[in-house]
Amino acid sequence: MNSTALSSAGHSFLSPTGVEIVFVLVGLAVLGAAVLTVTTRQLVHAALWLVVALGGLAIEYLLLTAEFIAWVQVLIYLGSVVVLVLFGLMLTKAPIGRSPDADSGNRWVALAVALAAAATLVTLVVDAFRSTWLDLGAAAGDGSTKADGAILFRYWVLPFEALSVLLLAALVGAIVISRRHREER
Repeated sequence: MNSTALSSAGHSFLSPTGVEIVFVLVGLAVLGAAVLTVTTRQLVHAALWLVVALGGLAIEYLLLTAEFIAWVQVLIYLGSVVVLVLFGLMLTKAPIGRSPDADSGNRWVALAVALAAAATLVTLVVDAFRSTWLDLGAAAGDGSTKADGAILFRYWVLPFEALSVLLLAALVGAIVISRRHREER
């Protein structure tokens, strides 16, 4: 679709709507919260910044008129995963303040991997949507919740359940490790 077709459809690349501006601003806030999540040395603060990042993603889904996915984001990630992380921190008696164990010394390697992954994802998304115009102001089509639910439960059930088993194994492992250290003392 060329710029003439976009202008005739009432859209232009250089004239964003209010929803698009809010979308970008919330996206920047989510990016900032995500960076703070992985760079803070206080584990509890990292979990709280994760709450901000995941809540911002729910707002992004609402702006994309995917209400069902937004509520799944709130219920599953904000309501379950973050509580599980905080519960794991409490069970392992992680330090509330700065934790010297939170820094492995591989920051530059981690930064390089993160930048490479981000560049790959941005390249893939830009290439996938190069000729597609997403109207963020328009309402979702009829039955979008039905379509989202069908896709979610048809194609993403196995990865979702695998992730839940992985999180459960991590929690059990944290409990075992914390008890082992307590018995050694």
